[in-house]
Formats: sequence, structure tokens, C-alpha cells
Amino acid sequence: MDLFILRHGEAGQRVSAGRGDFQRPLTAAGQKEVSDIATSLKDLGIKLDVVITSPLKRAHQTASIVAKTFKIEKKMQDWAELSPEGNRLDLYNKLSQLKQQSSVLVVGHEPNLSGMISEMIFDGNNNGGRITLKKSGLARIRIISSTSKFRGELRWLLTPKLLKNMSSK
Repeated sequence: MDLFILRHGEAGQRVSAGRGDFQRPLTAAGQKEVSDIATSLKDLGIKLDVVITSPLKRAHQTASIVAKTFKIEKKMQDWAELSPEGNRLDLYNKLSQLKQQSSVLVVGHEPNLSGMISEMIFDGNNNGGRITLKKSGLARIRIISSTSKFRGELRWLLTPKLLKNMSSK
């Protein structure tokens, strides 16, 4: 399985009252950045079989932009396991039920995504280092084992700026 892990784009400011963190949308700049990144990925010939996202608005919007660019809107799924309160072991269990030859995009939040990447590539031993995923940053991990926990090889760790510059535009 090729697992693409994308952090949501730039979101609006937190507000103490009114709409909560769950409903914070992407900013206009965040939407444009994610759109540019999705175009870059498509230009690179990346194929995605499914897009899985946190149900929080900013992540869902990010995933939706990518799914629309790849014309796979009907293959987009909201998973509560990708929300900030989600359980990583439950996420791994659900991911392990997908076809092993698939190419999966996961969209979520920090610090969960960086922790997940670190756990997968450092064999659960964070003494080996820690990965930090910037907003709209992308990691590509080739999953080599999905038995009890996911283990993988880091193929890419790209900043938003690098991703946007990779486009053939």
C-alpha cells in the first residue's frame, strides 16, 4: 500500500465562542495552496484509489479539493479515527482492511499525523527521531507490514512550497 499523508491546509483563526474548532474552514490562501498541491500531485502521475479524511471542516475541505482534482469525489470517506480525538490503533485496523495494492490519501491534523509517520517509519521507537508535518505538507510511506501495527518506508516528506513548485504550470 502507498499511504499519502496530507495535513490540512491553512485554516481560519480559532474563536472562543460561536463556531468551534470542528467548524474552522480553510482560508482562501489555504484553499489555493491545497489546489496547487493537488495539481502538482496529478501532474506527477500519482493515482489515488481512495481519500480518507478527518470529519473536521478544514480537513474535509482539503480532502475534497484533492478528490475533485483527481475526479474521485465518490471515493472520499470521513473517518472519525482521523479527528484530533481519534484512536490511532482503530485507524490502523480500518486501514488494514483496504486492498494492500491500493494508493490511499489520508488527511488529518497535528500532532496525530506526525506521530503516525514517526511510529510507522521508526518502528514505534521515537528515539530514532520525529517527523513534523507542516500545514499542507505531504508524506508518502510505502507500507511494508500491516499486521499488528503499520510499518513502512518513508518515500517522500515534502513541504507545501516544494509541492507547489513541482507542478508543470
